[in-house]
Parts: sequence; C-alpha cells; structure tokens
Amino acid sequence: MDAAPSWDRLWRVFGRIGLLSFGGPAAQIALMHRVLVDEEKWLDEEEYLLALSFCMLLPGPEAMQLATYAGWRLRGVAGGLLAGLLFVVPGAVVILGLAAAYVAWGQVPLVTALFYGVKASVVVIVIEALLRVGRRALKGTAHRLLALAAFTGIFLVNLPFPLIVLLAAFVGAAALSPPAPDAAATAGPAAGAGHILPAVAVGGGLWAAPLLLAWMAGQPFLLETGLFFSKLAIVTFGGAYAVLAYMTQEVVQSFGWLTTAQMMDALGLAETTPGPLILVTEFVGFVAGHGRAGWGMAVLGALMTLWVTFVPCFLWIFAFAPYIRRISRRPRLQGALAGISAAVVGVIGSLAMWFALHVLFAHVGTMPLGPLALPLPSGPDATALLIMAVAGWMLLIRHMNLFAVLGLSALLGVGLTMIP
Repeated sequence: MDAAPSWDRLWRVFGRIGLLSFGGPAAQIALMHRVLVDEEKWLDEEEYLLALSFCMLLPGPEAMQLATYAGWRLRGVAGGLLAGLLFVVPGAVVILGLAAAYVAWGQVPLVTALFYGVKASVVVIVIEALLRVGRRALKGTAHRLLALAAFTGIFLVNLPFPLIVLLAAFVGAAALSPPAPDAAATAGPAAGAGHILPAVAVGGGLWAAPLLLAWMAGQPFLLETGLFFSKLAIVTFGGAYAVLAYMTQEVVQSFGWLTTAQMMDALGLAETTPGPLILVTEFVGFVAGHGRAGWGMAVLGALMTLWVTFVPCFLWIFAFAPYIRRISRRPRLQGALAGISAAVVGVIGSLAMWFALHVLFAHVGTMPLGPLALPLPSGPDATALLIMAVAGWMLLIRHMNLFAVLGLSALLGVGLTMIP
C-alpha cells in the first residue's frame, strides 16, 4: 500500500460501499474485495483474506467488521470509525424510517396484505440461507451431527442459544481443530496488555454508558433492552440468521415485545436495506419501544439497540486487530469456529421451521414428550403455501434477485387476499 488515502477519498469510497451493501455478507464481502483490493489497491489479497478470517472468528457482522478493519489499517482508529459507521448508518436510517411507517400504517388492510406475501417469502429466504451456510460449514459427519444436535437443542428442547454456541465451541476446539502450523505461520507481535487493556477499557465504558444512564434515569425497559441486545452482541456468531432464532425465542416468548408475525415482517424489511442484516435489532427495539410507551420510547429503543449491537464490533477490531495474524491462525480457535459454524446450520434450520409453521398454520401449540416440546400445528393456510411455493421457485430454482422475490411475493399476497 502506498501513502494513506485522503479523508475525502476515504469518505467517498466507504460511503459508496455503505450505500451499495445489499444482499447479505457474501455480496458485501465481494463488493469490498472488488473496491479495496482490485480498484483502490489499499489492501493486498493475502491481507484481505487474513482480515476476513479474523473477522469470522469474532461475534457480530463480519462484513461490517471487515470494513472497520480496512479503515483502521488505512487511517488508524479514526479511519476505522469512519469506515464502520459509513457501512452501518445508511441502512440504520432506512430501517428507522421503515419501522416508523410500519408502526403507523402496519394495520392498514393493503399493508397487511403486502406483508402477508412477504412473510411467505421470508421462509424461503431463510431456507436459502440454510442451504448456503450448510454447503460451507458441513464438511463431514462430525459437522452434521453438531448441526443436528443444535437443531434439536434449540427447537425441541428450548436450550438457550448462548449455551449452544459455548458447547459447539468446546466440541469444535476438541475435535475439529486443524493441524498446528509452523511457528513462521503465526509470526507477529505478541498480544500484550499494553494495547488491549486500554482499548477494552475505553470500548467497554462506551458500551456500558447507555445502560448506566437508563438505570440512573429509572427506565427499566431501556435497561432490559440494552442488557438483552448486549448479550446478543456477544453470541452473534455465524451471521444474523443464526441469532435470529434466539432473538425470536426471547423477544416473542420471554419478553413479549413482538409477535412472531412482526419478527418476520422485521426480517423482510431488513432484507431490502443496505448494511448488515443484524440491523433487524433496530426494528425490534423501535417496535417494542413504541408498544411500551409511544414514539419517544420507540426512538430510544432503536438507538439503544444500535449502540449495544455495534459498539462491541468496533471494540473487537480496535483491541485485537494488531494481532490478527497470530489470532486468526490458532488451530483451537479455528476448530471452535468450525464447531460454531456447524451448530449455526442447525440453528438456522430451527428458524426456518419456526417461521414455516407460523406462516403455514393458523395456530401452533406444543406437545410435551419427555424433555422434548414437539410442535402441534393446526389450521393449514393453503394461500400462504402457494405464495411460499412460488417464492421458492423464484429464489431457489430461478435464482431471481431478492428484491424481485420480495416484491412479487408482496403483490401476490395482495392479489390472493384482497381481490375477489
């Protein structure tokens, strides 16, 4: 890399990346490779791939963290902040507007019919994510057994997602670690407290600041929201689809902030915006806040979820990026990541099953069978099944653009439910 790019150039390049970052992490990572490696030549191929491997080891959206790393590499902490914020802010602004419109007009018959179609296509979108992640993560029998165990644990036994992540990491570190590389492969500065501790202290303080303010102001909802989404930020391995299963379980069943239908609407809207899919948390915070105390609390809920979701992402990068070569090539860490990735396939499978049952049936109860809680659906919805089949054909067979699939499914929902 030559001399560091100017701030103006950094603004324009990462601003363009942020505005064009549609299509999920795979498309976002490909976009950044084309811009940062091929066009601008700010990073070489080896450093880009090493940074990507490092970001995949971290909790949180890897594409956003990769952008943050690139900005840090080019212009230090200020450059990392700029790049990361430009990746997140455009989508966050759009989600805020969509959430406000949803709260204001979501019960209008036309809007309800549009979202009826969107819900059916969301099931297919999650199935497509399941297939994509499964092809990458399930490399052998041990990986498949981990995926099956994770599916059973979260869908039939209701085990918490953080416990599944922890168990999968232990199993992966013990059974799936690659052979240790030679010493030269992990050469790099020894990780010392001289850099890490100040970064963790500053980042951790910023992370905790709004939680402390909510506690001091006597706002239990905001404190509860901040604590829950902080925990979510720590266990967000394997992408947003994995953590959505846990978030749905907690937000719908434990807290009662949203319904399953609203969670599916949130995912459908988040799929149409730029930036990381984990911005769906902002929608949840907004809708939950509005349901609790109106528009003011809705905005505060959205801001709280954004803060505790993304401040940790900056913290991981600024604390550990100097040791990227040493960290990303540790065999035990690679094994742990492989175990988590395999478990994530099962978790995404549970999300697909959960959404499908609630879209295709009017009621979903449970039937206990020993330690298992088997789903007991009733009242099948043939119209939803038809829309889901058409969406599946468009996305999985014809490989149509995601926006086209969502849009056509929404129109199909209107046509089949409102037109006599």
